[in-house]
Amino acid sequence: MATGTLPASFPGLKSRDPGLGFAKSVDFVRVCDFRKFKSGRRRFTVIRNSSNSSSDIAELQPVSEGSPLLVPRQKYCESIHKTVRRKTRTVMVGNVAIGSEHPIRVQTMTTNDTKDVAGTVEEVMRIADQGADLVRITVQGKREADACFEIKNSLVQKNYNIPLVADIHFAPSVALRVAECFDKIRVNPGNFADRRAQFEQLEYTDDEYQKELQHIEEVFSPLVEKCKKYGRAVRIGTNHGSLSDRIMSYYGDSPRGMVESAFEFARICRKLDFHNFLFSMKASNPVVMVQAYRLLVAEMYVHGWDYPLHLGVTEAGEGEDGRMKSAIGIGTLLQDGLGDTIRVSLTEPPEKEIDPCRRLANLGMRAAELQKGVAPFEEKHRHYFDFQRRSGQLPIQKEGEEVDYRGALHRDGSVLMSVSLDQLKAPELLYKSLAAKLVVGMPFKDLATVDSILLRELPSVDDHDARLALKRLVDISMGVITPLSEQLTKPLPHAMVLVNLQELSTGAYKLLPEGTRLVVSLRGDESYKELEILKDIDATMILHDLPFNEDKIGRVQAARRLFEYLSENNLNFPVIHHIQFPNGIHRDDLVIGAGTNVGALLVDGLGDGLLLEAPGQDFDFLRDTSFNLLQGCRMRNTKTEYVSCPSCGRTLFDLQEISAEIREKTSHLPGVSIAIMGCIVNGPGEMADADFGYVGGAPGKIDLYVGKTVVKRGIAMEQATDALIQLIKDHGRWMDPPAEE
Repeated sequence: MATGTLPASFPGLKSRDPGLGFAKSVDFVRVCDFRKFKSGRRRFTVIRNSSNSSSDIAELQPVSEGSPLLVPRQKYCESIHKTVRRKTRTVMVGNVAIGSEHPIRVQTMTTNDTKDVAGTVEEVMRIADQGADLVRITVQGKREADACFEIKNSLVQKNYNIPLVADIHFAPSVALRVAECFDKIRVNPGNFADRRAQFEQLEYTDDEYQKELQHIEEVFSPLVEKCKKYGRAVRIGTNHGSLSDRIMSYYGDSPRGMVESAFEFARICRKLDFHNFLFSMKASNPVVMVQAYRLLVAEMYVHGWDYPLHLGVTEAGEGEDGRMKSAIGIGTLLQDGLGDTIRVSLTEPPEKEIDPCRRLANLGMRAAELQKGVAPFEEKHRHYFDFQRRSGQLPIQKEGEEVDYRGALHRDGSVLMSVSLDQLKAPELLYKSLAAKLVVGMPFKDLATVDSILLRELPSVDDHDARLALKRLVDISMGVITPLSEQLTKPLPHAMVLVNLQELSTGAYKLLPEGTRLVVSLRGDESYKELEILKDIDATMILHDLPFNEDKIGRVQAARRLFEYLSENNLNFPVIHHIQFPNGIHRDDLVIGAGTNVGALLVDGLGDGLLLEAPGQDFDFLRDTSFNLLQGCRMRNTKTEYVSCPSCGRTLFDLQEISAEIREKTSHLPGVSIAIMGCIVNGPGEMADADFGYVGGAPGKIDLYVGKTVVKRGIAMEQATDALIQLIKDHGRWMDPPAEE
C-alpha cells in the first residue's frame, strides 16, 4: 500500500486535514470492524462498517496532537453536564444482576491458596458477611480447578450462595473445567491465548496478524460455548500490565491497545451470539485507567454496544494511598455515570476492601439518583482520551513588590491549608506541620511543603507573636490568604485577599491598597454574564468553592463548566479546588470524596492544586491526604511511590509483611517508584511506571527489576530487601533518611 492512501472499498471518506498523515484523510468512517494499516513507520487505526446504516457513522480524531493514531470523537458518557448512569444490558452472575438497572455491585478477591479448600471457604464466608456481592478466586491449574468444585459445594451446604468468579491467566483448559461450577470466568485477553509477554517489539504482516486472531478464536470459542451451555458470565478483563507483545507492537503500551485487546475477545462472543459478558480496563496508574475506560465506552457507543463495566485500579496499594488511587480512578468514572460493579484493590485482607468499595458505590449511586450537575454548556477544550494539563499562570513578581509571591503556588500542583488562630499561636508546631523535614540534597519546594494558607480570622494588630509567625511564613514565600472583611479591619501586610463575585461587582475590593493580590472564590454554576467581571481583574488564583453537600449541583460538572469559560476567554488564572467537608466526616469518606471530586478534574489536567477543610480532622492528615491526591494524579511527587498488588492465591510471599518492611526502609525517597508484586502475572507490565520492582519469581525467591527488565533472579527472600536497596543505590537514586529529632 502506498504511503498516505486508503483502499477504495472504505465508505464514508471525506477530505479533511492532510496533517493526519493521509493524502485525503479520514473525516467520517462507518464503524464495525478494526483494521490496521501500516505505511513505512506510520501506523493508522481505521474503522469501517459493512452495513449501509448511516447511524453507524462516527467522526475520528488524532488521539493527541500530532499523533497518527485515530480514535472516535464520540461521547464517552451519557452526559457531560450531569451524572446519568450509562444504559447497559443486564448480565447475570449466578443470582446477582449487574447493569444500569441494578445497584453498583461490590466485590473482592480471596488471598488464600485455592487448593486449601477449608481456608478458602472460610475466607469467602468472611467476605460475604461483610456485604460483598461477588467473590473472585484465582484458578491457576487443574488442582485448583478441582478444588473449586469442593469450595462451591461446601459454601452451598453452609447456605452461602454468593456468586464465585474464576480468575484465569495462561490456562484455557482450566477455564473450561471451572466453568462447570463457578458463576463467572474472568479472562485476561493479554495472556489467555497469546504467549507470555516478553516485551519484545515484533513486526507482523497483515496475514500474520490475522492468523493470530484466528488462533485466539480457536482457543477462546470453546469457553464461550461452554459458558452459554451452563449460563455463566464472562469478564473480559484487560490489564495495562499484561498486554501481549502482539498488541503492544501495534498499539504500544497504551489505552488504545487495551481496548483493542478486549474487543478482539468481544467480537468472538458476539459472533457466537453470547452476550452475558462485561468489560474491565484496569491499570495501576489512575490516569491511564480512566482514559482506557473512556475510550472503551466511546467505541461501544459507536458500535451500539451496551455491555456493563467492572471498575478497578489494579495494584493500588494499601492504607490511604490505595484508597486514594482507587477513588481517583473509580470515582472519576462513577461521576460520569460509568461503572456497574467495582473493586478497590488493596494490599490488605480482602474483607477490608468492602467498606471503601461500598462508600464509593454509594457516592456514585447518589450522584446518579440526584443527577447532580449543572445547566448544559458547550465543551470544546477538555481532552477525554489523553492527558494534557491546563496550567494556570503562576504568580509573577511585579515591580515594586517587597514579597516574592512566586512561591505561593507550586509548578506541579499546589497544596493549600486552612489555619486557625489557635494553630497560629503555636507557631513551632505549625511550621513543622506546614513543611516536611528537609532531606539533604532535595530542593525545599519539591517536598511535601504547603504552598499557601487560608486564615479566616486574622490576629489582632497587637498580637505580636501571631503576627510575627505570619511574617515568617511570608518571608519563606508561603502565601497567606485572608477574607476581605478581615483585611479591611485588621490589615496584614503582603496578604492575598479572598473575594467573592459580589464583592467584586460592588467594588468593595477597591478599598484595599493598590496592587493587593486577589484570590477569587467561585461556585462554577454562575451565569456567564456574572463571570464577565473576571476579564477586568488581575487575580492571583481562583478557588473553586462549592458546598460539599449540594444536592443538585455537581462539583465536577460545575468545575468543568468554569474551566470551559476560562479557556474560551483566554483567562489563564490558576484554579485551586476547595472542598469544605462537614464536621465529623469519616476519614475514608473524606479521602474518597476528595479523590472523586478533585481527582476527576486533575486526571483531565484541570486544576493547579487543592485546599481541603474538615472541622475536627487532624491537620497533618489533611495535609498528607492532599499530597497523596496530587501524587495519585501524577502531578507532584513528594514521597516514594509504591505499586503493590493485592494478595491472591498466586502470591508467593506475605505481601502485607514484605510491603511494610520495604516501605519502612524506603519511604524517604521522593520521586522514586517501587513496585511490590506477588507474582509475574501482571508484575513486569504493571511496573511500567515504576523505577524498581520486587517480584515473586518462585516460592521463597525474589526477582528484582529495573523498569520492565529483570536484573537479578532467584534472590532468597531474607536478602531481597537489602538487595533492592543496593539496586537503588547502584542507580544513584538512594539518599540516607533524615536523622530523627
